[in-house]
Amino acid sequence: MEIFLTLLFALVGLTVGSFLNVCIDRLPQNKSIVRPPSHCDACQRRLVIKDLIPVFSYLRLRGRCRYCQAAVPRKLMWVELVTGLIFAFLYRHYGLSPELAVMIFYSCLFIVVFVIDLEHGLILNKVIYPALVVALLLSLYPWPWLTQIITPGIASAALGGGVGFAVFLLIAIISRGGMGWGDVKLVGLIGLATGFPLVFFSVVLGAVLGGIVAVALVIARKRTFKETLPFGPFLALGAMITLIWGNNVLNWYLGLI
Repeated sequence: MEIFLTLLFALVGLTVGSFLNVCIDRLPQNKSIVRPPSHCDACQRRLVIKDLIPVFSYLRLRGRCRYCQAAVPRKLMWVELVTGLIFAFLYRHYGLSPELAVMIFYSCLFIVVFVIDLEHGLILNKVIYPALVVALLLSLYPWPWLTQIITPGIASAALGGGVGFAVFLLIAIISRGGMGWGDVKLVGLIGLATGFPLVFFSVVLGAVLGGIVAVALVIARKRTFKETLPFGPFLALGAMITLIWGNNVLNWYLGLI
């Protein structure tokens, strides 16, 4: 039964990943995510069901449109595959529980933020603002990662969001463009999601991951030290890791001291 449900969540994740691709492609262009139906951007031909089977259709058609043979971005397959794997992992980690539903929401949100910022260098208000409202409403419930020693429940979320936003707002003002306003709002959202003090762990983890990737790209001669990387993807990744394991890390650290 467990294997069946794991596979089921993986398949659901693949399907949801297909929808996330629509959001990722259309939201930066201010297009509706509902209309028009899925179509080839090159020939405008409407895609049918056999063209839209997550991952399988991409592999079967070798990454090309069935009708005009235009190349299909590999990103579409990777978003579907990663979403499927994350859904399966989250089910195995949380089981059928309220925490699972919340973590699925946050995983979808941060996947969209991750890919859009990586591609376009944008953190969209139309994504962040509704997510802020949802995160605030979710914080009314005492989730394990919000029920911490310093502040419980919604107080932890409010403090995390407020402190994270204020600190990054100050950095953005002092740096005069060195920090994007989208990053400031994203950290506020992450603070609401993770609570206080885990917002700091999330941000530091994102910075460390970003630094490692930046150095690796320089060593591989893919970038120079003068080129910048968007910070949003690493903040999103740090937030997901914190939501899943951050409380364990915090308890371990408090136990040491």
